[in-house]
Amino acid sequence: MVSEIKEHLLNGIIPFWKGLRDDEFGGYYGYMGYDLAVDKKYEKGCILNSRILWFFSSAYKVLVDKTLLSEATHAYEFLKKYCIDDEYGGVFWSVSYDGKPLDTTKHTYNQAFTIYGLSAYFDASGDWEALKMAVSLYELIEKKMRDERGYLEAFDREFKPVSNEKLSENGTDAVRSMNTLLHVMEGYTELYRVSGDGRVRKSLYEILKIVSTKIYNPKLRRQEVFFDKDYNSLVDLYSYGHDIEAAWLINRTTDILGDGDLSAKIGRMTEEMASEVYKVAFDGKSIPVEGQNSVVKEDRVWWVQAEGINGFLDAYERHPEKKEYLEAARALWDYIKEFVIDKRPGSEWFWYVDKNGVPAKDKPIVEPWKCPYHNGRMCLEVITRNVT
Repeated sequence: MVSEIKEHLLNGIIPFWKGLRDDEFGGYYGYMGYDLAVDKKYEKGCILNSRILWFFSSAYKVLVDKTLLSEATHAYEFLKKYCIDDEYGGVFWSVSYDGKPLDTTKHTYNQAFTIYGLSAYFDASGDWEALKMAVSLYELIEKKMRDERGYLEAFDREFKPVSNEKLSENGTDAVRSMNTLLHVMEGYTELYRVSGDGRVRKSLYEILKIVSTKIYNPKLRRQEVFFDKDYNSLVDLYSYGHDIEAAWLINRTTDILGDGDLSAKIGRMTEEMASEVYKVAFDGKSIPVEGQNSVVKEDRVWWVQAEGINGFLDAYERHPEKKEYLEAARALWDYIKEFVIDKRPGSEWFWYVDKNGVPAKDKPIVEPWKCPYHNGRMCLEVITRNVT
């Protein structure tokens, strides 16, 4: 599995994303339709750009290929010049193809991913300016995008609260969400890893407390997803992909904190999450996207399969007696190879396939949410873990 996935990274994912580099206006093209036509004048999502920044920076650290660092620098220069709001601070949601502010929403989720990308770029390049920017975004989130009980979601350009439709789904308008908190944790973890900043460490402890006492449902052995301000769950939703992703990301955070007692305590929760996804959602080959009110949505979304591999490999490494997790990761890779990777020249992964493996032709190959973050990260995780 390791050699196959490394080959796919080197000869599939990396060349594909290098091919979307925009040398005229900067950054990377924001849209490729199912027909593989690139819209060079489509908006450029700042989440897309920060995730690409993270990907190429992290790939450089693993593969030590200077062309990857060049791609990361290209993403960094675009983010620094166009995605950061020099007037009010923070990161825009999106800019036009030529870098003009387009959607000026300031979302906590977006700031967190920029911290993630900048921290990885500092680690790869040693550019202290990138670390300084990451720290300033951390300070901004803590000052303007949270209250005494945790993290809030969406704001306008001047940081006045607005509706959270960008990170709300399934008929909700969430004041807080599991997804945003998960990725604030992820961004802060990367920042703490490269900086050792004690303030960030303290924030991570607070986030883990919120996850374990407010987000996690011990009776159902899953995370709740959307919440009101008081952490009341707004919908009966089981996001299989987010749970298996969260299981290993939370473990990563406790590993980097280096607190053995905390790791043992939190590890019981993450093992329950991984075990429950394996039992409830994994069908022996793949993982559907979610279940709402006990009704399963059967789409096999690209990122869910990728994070399934990460989550099951992590669970296996921590519990090597449970070889079913390793077999699940191998089965997911076989499924991805057969159904999710688009075999057409010049393409990458389908957005999703149905339960019969038929790809969704109404979904693009690239758009602001579809990038090399999940599948590229899966490849890097498999390579670095080297579990065969």
